[in-house]
Amino acid sequence: MSGLFHVSSSPHVRSKDSTSRIMLYVIIALLPTSFFGIYNFGIRALLLIVITIASCVASEWVFNKIVKKKNTVDDLSAVVTGLLLALNLPAGLPWWEAVLGGVFAIIIVKCMFGGLGQNFMNPALGARCFLLIAFAADMTNFNVTSNGVDVYSGATPLALIKNEGLDSVNVKDMLIGNTAGTIGETSVIAIMIGAIILIMLGVIDLKIPASYIITFAVFMFLFGADRFNMNYVVAELCGGGLMLGAFFMATDYVTSPITPKGQIIFGICCGLLTGIFRCFGANAEGVSFSIILSNVLVPIIEKISVPRAFGLVKEAKKNE
Repeated sequence: MSGLFHVSSSPHVRSKDSTSRIMLYVIIALLPTSFFGIYNFGIRALLLIVITIASCVASEWVFNKIVKKKNTVDDLSAVVTGLLLALNLPAGLPWWEAVLGGVFAIIIVKCMFGGLGQNFMNPALGARCFLLIAFAADMTNFNVTSNGVDVYSGATPLALIKNEGLDSVNVKDMLIGNTAGTIGETSVIAIMIGAIILIMLGVIDLKIPASYIITFAVFMFLFGADRFNMNYVVAELCGGGLMLGAFFMATDYVTSPITPKGQIIFGICCGLLTGIFRCFGANAEGVSFSIILSNVLVPIIEKISVPRAFGLVKEAKKNE
């Protein structure tokens, strides 16, 4: 028996990339939008990023110590979770709420389900939805002041579009990022630079982001408040956390399907749900809840999208 090999279930992937290396690539790809968020919202954004990352790393370290598990902090997954969570928070959020969000992401969503690779939803988005429910007023307050001067005050572009129409926003400002919003969602240009880095490094491909964005665009073109208007569709694409979610959170290895067809179905689900929430929901956003609801559907998506074994159809026909 000692001479037998232990063979685990498929898929079997050979790669030089370790978990820590992939997480490092994600961190590098998130730097453009992180730097722009700090430039856009000031020192409070930097402090919130540092505090949220620190709370996630500390939570994982403490949990592993308590349950006597091997320390997994050096795989950098907690750093990525903390950074993604911070980029999904308004810069004015009280620091202790950000800490609570970091603890929830790591302890409740990740570690309580077995750690990295076992969580059923994206930890950063799970924590963001928890904070939205627990502290709705603070999570939807995008007023930012620096040295006593209002940097941004008032509603986000998506809220303006929903309440006042397309003429109330400037799409160019939304592309650049000179708008109110969470730390990491405002600049489409910065997000796309990071997305290109991920694609070039081979960390992600375009199946999920493309199917997500295309499905959402078609849905808003057909059913949005300003139907059949491409300017309206572009504004909806640039507003909120759609681009950040499509490229950096919907593509999470653990909580997205591994089958090619399943990835496309998953992206379509995310796009449809985001469109439904934005068009018919009370809130102008919807990306976070769309992705975590689609995460829950992943086992079903993978079951119906498993490639059929070669020759199986032919054999079945013979038996008929």
